[in-house]
Amino acid sequence: MADPSAILLRDDVDGIATLTLNRPDQRNALSIGLMTALETQLDAIAEDPSVKVVVIAAAGPAFCAGHDLREVRADRRREAYEALFAQCSRLMLKLVRLPKPVIARVHGVATAAGCQLVASCDLAVAADSARFATPGVNIGLFCSTPMVALSRAVPRKQAMEMLLTGDLVPAERAREIGLINRVVPAAELAAATLELARQIASKSPLTLAIGKEAFYAQVELDLEAAYAYASGVMTRNMLARDAGEGIDAFLAKRAPEWTGE
Repeated sequence: MADPSAILLRDDVDGIATLTLNRPDQRNALSIGLMTALETQLDAIAEDPSVKVVVIAAAGPAFCAGHDLREVRADRRREAYEALFAQCSRLMLKLVRLPKPVIARVHGVATAAGCQLVASCDLAVAADSARFATPGVNIGLFCSTPMVALSRAVPRKQAMEMLLTGDLVPAERAREIGLINRVVPAAELAAATLELARQIASKSPLTLAIGKEAFYAQVELDLEAAYAYASGVMTRNMLARDAGEGIDAFLAKRAPEWTGE
C-alpha cells in the first residue's frame, strides 16, 4: 500500500500504473520534491515489464497549478532557477521518451507547468469542468518551457493565444484545438480513463514501445526523411515475434498471445 501522506502515490492494477500527484493543498504544484518523485517512478516504470500503460492523475480540487511559486521565490539565485527549469524539462522529456503510453487524467485546472504536463503526455482525458491555461504572462513570467510542449500539441495561433492572454481554456475548447483527446462528465472521468488505458494495455507492449518512439522521432523530420525512417521501423517491427503472431492470429480469427518480443 502506498503511503497516503506521500506527495506522489503509485497504484498498479492489470498492467496500468497510476501515478497520483498528492499535494492537494498546494493544488499539486510541481515542487522539486514532486518532480523528483515523478522522475524516480518513471525510471522504475521504464524497466518494469509488468506495466503496460501509465496514468497521471491528481488528488484534491486541481490537477496541477504549475510550479510551486513559494518555493521558486525562496531561492533567487540564477543557479537555483537553472536547476529548477532543467529538472522540469528533464521530467517532460522522460514522459515523451518512456517506452509506454502515458495518459493524463485531468480534473480542475491544469495551468502553466501543469498544462505543460498534460501536453507532454501521449493522451489526455479531461472532466467537462477541467480548464487549462498558460498564465505566466499575467505575473510577468512568460510560460516559455510550457510553450515547448504546448506548441507541439496545438496549432501555433491557438498556442500563442493561450501564451499571450493567459486565459483559462474550457475542456471542450481544449479538445477542439488538440490539447486533450476526450471530454467526459466529471463523475465518469476515472472510469473513462481506465477504459482507454485497458484498451491500450491489451496491445503488444513491444509494438507500443516501437510505435511511441517512432511517432515522436518522425514528427520532427521532413516528409522524405520521415518516410525513410518509418520504413526502417516497419521492417524492424515486422521481424518481431509479436508482429508475426498478431498477423497469424488475425488470419486465423483468434486472439493473439503477446510475448513482447
